[in-house]
Amino acid sequence: MPFMNEVVELPPEANPLNSYTLYQVLIRASSADQQQVQTGTQQLQNWEKQPGFYSSLQTIFIDTSLPLEVRYLSAIQLKNGLDKYWRKTAANAISKDEKALIRSRCLESGINEPDHRLALQNALVIAKITRFEFPHDWPDAISTVATHHLRAASQPNANPIHLPRTLLILLYIIKELATGRLQRTRASLQLAAPEVFQVLGKIYVDKVHSWMTFLRVGGDDEGGPLNDIEQSLLALRVLRRLLIAGYEFPNRHKDIQDFWVIINNQFGEMLSLLSQNPQSLNAAVLRLIEKHLVQMSKLHLEMVRVHPAAFALLPDSISLARAYWGLLVKFGESFGSQSAVKSTKIGTDGDADNEDMPCMEKLSLKGLLLLRACAKMVYNRTQTFKYQHAEDKDEKRCSIDLIKSQLITENLAREMMETLVTRFFVFRPRDLREWEEEPEEWERREEGEGDVWEFSIRSCAEKLFLDLVINNKELLIQPLLNVFYDVATPQNNDILLKDSIYAAIGLAAPVVEKHLDFETFLNSTLVSEVQIQQPGYNILRRRIAIILGQWLTCKEGLNRPIVYQIFQYLLDKEDRLNDEVVRVTAARQLKNVVDPFEFTAETFMPFAPTILARLLALIEEVELGETKMALLNTISIVVVKMEQHITPFADQIISLLPPLWTQAGDEYLMKQSILSVLAALLTAMKAESRRYHPMIVPLVQSSIELESETRPYLLEDALELWAAILAQTLEPTPDIISLTQYLFPIFDTAADYLRKALEITESYFLLAPQAMLENSTRFLSAFANLLGAQLKREANGSITHLVQILIRAAESLGGSPAVETLTQVLIDTRFLHKIMSGLKNTYDAHQTTGPNRVYSNIDGIVETDYLSVLARIAYARPYVFATAIANIAHVTNENFDETITWLLTEWFSHLENIGDPTKKKLMCLALTAELTTIPQVRDRLQELMTLWTDMITELVVSVEDGGDGRDSLVYWDPDGLEQGGESPEDSRRRNILFLDPIHRVDIKDFIREQLQRAIAAEDSQEAFERLWLVNVDADVLRAFGTLGVL
Repeated sequence: MPFMNEVVELPPEANPLNSYTLYQVLIRASSADQQQVQTGTQQLQNWEKQPGFYSSLQTIFIDTSLPLEVRYLSAIQLKNGLDKYWRKTAANAISKDEKALIRSRCLESGINEPDHRLALQNALVIAKITRFEFPHDWPDAISTVATHHLRAASQPNANPIHLPRTLLILLYIIKELATGRLQRTRASLQLAAPEVFQVLGKIYVDKVHSWMTFLRVGGDDEGGPLNDIEQSLLALRVLRRLLIAGYEFPNRHKDIQDFWVIINNQFGEMLSLLSQNPQSLNAAVLRLIEKHLVQMSKLHLEMVRVHPAAFALLPDSISLARAYWGLLVKFGESFGSQSAVKSTKIGTDGDADNEDMPCMEKLSLKGLLLLRACAKMVYNRTQTFKYQHAEDKDEKRCSIDLIKSQLITENLAREMMETLVTRFFVFRPRDLREWEEEPEEWERREEGEGDVWEFSIRSCAEKLFLDLVINNKELLIQPLLNVFYDVATPQNNDILLKDSIYAAIGLAAPVVEKHLDFETFLNSTLVSEVQIQQPGYNILRRRIAIILGQWLTCKEGLNRPIVYQIFQYLLDKEDRLNDEVVRVTAARQLKNVVDPFEFTAETFMPFAPTILARLLALIEEVELGETKMALLNTISIVVVKMEQHITPFADQIISLLPPLWTQAGDEYLMKQSILSVLAALLTAMKAESRRYHPMIVPLVQSSIELESETRPYLLEDALELWAAILAQTLEPTPDIISLTQYLFPIFDTAADYLRKALEITESYFLLAPQAMLENSTRFLSAFANLLGAQLKREANGSITHLVQILIRAAESLGGSPAVETLTQVLIDTRFLHKIMSGLKNTYDAHQTTGPNRVYSNIDGIVETDYLSVLARIAYARPYVFATAIANIAHVTNENFDETITWLLTEWFSHLENIGDPTKKKLMCLALTAELTTIPQVRDRLQELMTLWTDMITELVVSVEDGGDGRDSLVYWDPDGLEQGGESPEDSRRRNILFLDPIHRVDIKDFIREQLQRAIAAEDSQEAFERLWLVNVDADVLRAFGTLGVL
């Protein structure tokens, strides 16, 4: 295709799409001029949705006569566009015809692409298309590549570029399909796998045979074998993924069994090439052989992880695993050689003996991972195996028996434990050099959490050691302790060996804690060793901090003052052996020392001033944000555990945080840690923390403002801090009250934080009820918007609980006028309408039965919450409740009688479903209060009397039955509710609980009072019985009469 090479200035938008304009725009977008790049990129985005855009990109991409940078950009645009527009369901999806055109050209162009970078992009494009199209719309995708192109490319007279390009395409197709979650995709890949394997396996074997023969025999043509070794590596990469993702039970296929034997034999042969005479090999060849070995080890590891039973049952797998152990033993001779490291000291250049080959280290690491996976097959069977059929179960049983009887034997377990501890737990010269040169980075890496252990020989060895010891206690504990007793004396100066043995005892603490007198070891050995002033003992000091952190989490009754004194000593910067690694490690481990349940602040107090001062100084000293956060976490744990005893040190801690906040900049994790420390500090100090409010409240505000850039990152921690401020505040201040405005955006948009926002709202309602009542319209409007069937049950309950608090506050602070005003706000904001609508929906649903039964939008718990709000109004002011029902009836075009009738019907029918006696008592109080106010309640006297009988029977235990004849829900001794160390909010919650009618009003006395009022309203007992009791069933009257209410 001919194109003009000059750049023509085009308008940035609204250009017609054709080959010429697209080429010009691509030139512009790939230029060095940022203005050109910007306008070109914008135009490409404008064309994204136009028909023919992506096929035109491909046309440019596959034209080898065009500049490389233009072709590369078109490939990137095409690849990115597939994710957006290839799916049929995507908006502005690529048309079927355009897809067919792109698909028809991608394979041929990819196989013939001369540039490797563009070939890679083309392979990625083909893989993405295959992911979308295979097997439904492109059923022969894999077979076309494998049987047609791959076979043709492997012929002797084929273009030499075709085979590596075809292998590259197949590699990325298999990689893409292997990640597919749809069962159809995986099943189709497994269906095609045997055909691909036959072709690919032969190519691989032939290529390896070719270059291995050349290395053994020699020859004149060095270029051919070099190409062969590159192509065999590429084929091996494809095969590795194909064997894992393409077969559900690889061990059941004869071809795979044969290949497994071949690949394992080749593993040994290539390993021999490297170990026997590596100097004779060309550097490029040596590097490629190492890559073959790494790919094989990845295949071995993935097989045992993904198909554990298949690994064990494939030929020679047990021998393979033992060979890996042999490799590890040999590697361990240099990794942790005592002779190599005894003379190594921190401060040397570190270029000590036997710096190991990176390839050997990778293979050894894979070997450790493989052996651990084998161990997990035996020790963690439920997590390792997935089976569905009898044959699968039989294979699982056989594989476990094989591993137990032929691999993880007692002798090998003992050997493995000894080798792991004495070889792989020992520091290498490289470790000591990095300790010296980059102490913080080294310490952070050693402390690594998550899955980072999979990338470290020592960390992986620790995991395998722990698996062995935990699952072979009787076999391994005593040998481990014997070695420990030989080494653990102050007179033993073999620091590195001692460090490795201590590491083992620390890791195995939960297992050996009943067999080792750690108290004696602490007092007789560790106390002495931590004070030794000799070169290299900083290594042991670091280990002592770690082992104490490990043992104090599982061993009770240790001499904690001695432990605190050791940590105080290890944090002393003036001691030259307490280098940065030692002090940071001690600071990290301190959290494990103070966190256990048996920690007491009184015991820690004598050491607290020095330890905290040194901790705070260390935070200022270290540079890595991750380390600072870890030390802040230790501070936070200490604050929490010390509770109010932290108050004397609060100023020191607080003074450190503003500079840290400023230094953090955009490191929001650091700011989260700072907010967490502040929250812990306020909670610990309780009311005494109010002196810090002027500094902390603006911090909270800046983190929760809707327009704040930090809000997405800090909102959760800021809410926790906000809640802590309110919980520890005695009296509300204008600054604290002003923060309430930031709750409403959370109600509207931040669903993930709704629960915390509602908790904070409750704190405000308890702290400043008068101010909240003045702002009740805004709160109740927000609540009304939230309330409904889409809200979780817990959130519905929180909202109705908050409204109940407001109703009680209105009654307490303003009496009848305040209750009337608040009820009107409930009506105006449509909150009560929402509640009544939900109850009416439930009532209507309960009137239906059979096949046409309708189900309510709310469940029983939410219905109880809705009725509780009505009950609070009814009990507080019965006539206000009646007025509110009349108002709602008018709005819904019902009369009062209709509304109150269905409401009481639903209410009484629901009472038997309420299991919480406090809520049932509230309903009883409310309905009884309405006895003389709403005639329809009086008309249901039989139901009401049944409720009275049930409640008195449930809550009042007579003297004859061993009770005191009083309501069991009433707090007759309010002083008994008070607890020591209460926060201000705890006191407020206790007070509001005590003042609740549920806990103040005796149910029997209240029913008596209301009945006497009803009798008085009828002028005589006789009139009451004639008008009211005549419709009550005699059995109901008799049961109620036995209670002695009247």
